[in-house]
Amino acid sequence: MRATRTEPGRTGFSIALIACAILSATSALAEPAQTIKTQKVTVKVERIATGLEHPWAVEVLPDGAYLVTERPGRMRLVRDGKVSAPISGVPEVYAHGQGGLLDIALDLKFSSNRTLYFTASVAGEGGSGTAVFRAKLSPDEKQLTDVKRIFVMNKLSRGNIQYGSRIAIARDGSLFVSLGDRGQQDRAQDFHDDAGSIIHIEADGSIPANNPFKDGRSALPEIWSKGHRNPQGITFDSAMNRLYTVEHGARGGDEINTPEAGKNYGWPIISYGVNYNGTKIGIGTAKAGMEQPHFYWDPSIAPGAGVVYRGKMFPEWNGDFLVTALKFELLSRLSQDGKGKITEQERMFDGKFGRLRDITVAPDGALLITTDEDNGSLLRVSRAAS
Repeated sequence: MRATRTEPGRTGFSIALIACAILSATSALAEPAQTIKTQKVTVKVERIATGLEHPWAVEVLPDGAYLVTERPGRMRLVRDGKVSAPISGVPEVYAHGQGGLLDIALDLKFSSNRTLYFTASVAGEGGSGTAVFRAKLSPDEKQLTDVKRIFVMNKLSRGNIQYGSRIAIARDGSLFVSLGDRGQQDRAQDFHDDAGSIIHIEADGSIPANNPFKDGRSALPEIWSKGHRNPQGITFDSAMNRLYTVEHGARGGDEINTPEAGKNYGWPIISYGVNYNGTKIGIGTAKAGMEQPHFYWDPSIAPGAGVVYRGKMFPEWNGDFLVTALKFELLSRLSQDGKGKITEQERMFDGKFGRLRDITVAPDGALLITTDEDNGSLLRVSRAAS
């Protein structure tokens, strides 16, 4: 809590305000867990932290603390239900509209090297765009050191929407990062523009040898795949080592895709949605040389993030997709058969906890979910006692 100086003659009023704030915080932390029955298992949902301002991403540190980003540009620790002061050393971000401090991911060797990566929108000549940073978290977990920007999209632009962006770390330590089209849909088909793409970079920002356009002639060397609208979820299935994205459509047409090297996923030439005014997008739903989604939602649920569940706590969900939704305020569970067909099985938590943004699987198999609100929360979803 930020300390404030008491004004002369207002001591009693200030004490009352402080007491009120303490009571509010205490009641929030003391909020009882909710037990919710789903199709296959009964779960317990706890608010383990409140008072976060638009929390965008969460990671679990080796010591059990939770590292959370807030979109206005703060990074905090949550331990034993207590939220830390902001971690120092976070660079200035462009916190307007959908932009700000966004995703965070721990290096595969974080326990020994303290290295992490995060994405943010940054300002520069021409406007703003998505950037990727590398830094180290100090041993006392109070500051970032050795902060370095390792990537920024090649064309900054006006407008404050559709930045992406999530990070997925491959087994070799390289980074896959999702970038939105910045609300300028034709950029997603320009292979010399980073917007509307999945990029693939090494941990130092250099270009991996297996990138499809590494010579830079027909496309930017960092581009892995194109034709994406606003992919705010990206994740590896740890069992299959397959990369998936979860992407916002326009009015309808939210998608699950499997980005593969050099492939084009169609936006805005093909889509299963329509423009917000109801008019047709592109030429329809299919075109030769453009990939079909593995699944799409219509109407749109406005997906926030997604994981393929491989945890121990919920064996009933093994291999299922769990996708958070902002607009519909729910958690979608989808199954996949042996041929790769994805089917939505159920919608959980409908409207109970607000706009659900990030989702990650904790080491014990519980789910951690952030709620994208002015007074946002960190939720823990675990197995309810039988």
